Amino acid sequence: MTGADERKFDPKMLEALVCPQCQGRLSYDAVAQELTSKAAHLAYPIRAGIPVLLIDEARVILKD
Repeated sequence: MTGADERKFDPKMLEALVCPQCQGRLSYDAVAQELTSKAAHLAYPIRAGIPVLLIDEARVILKD
């Protein structure tokens, strides 16, 4: 296994994770390597396979 393979985010983790802002469900965006909260309109980065669930690190998602 290469270093990149070891650092992949495991989507099964979504069962245990919630948005720290609203306590709502998160969705995994594999392309952007983010966990998104539609309710809070925030996207949390995933770095080296680890979700960074800090509100200060989140990117605001514009409402449609």
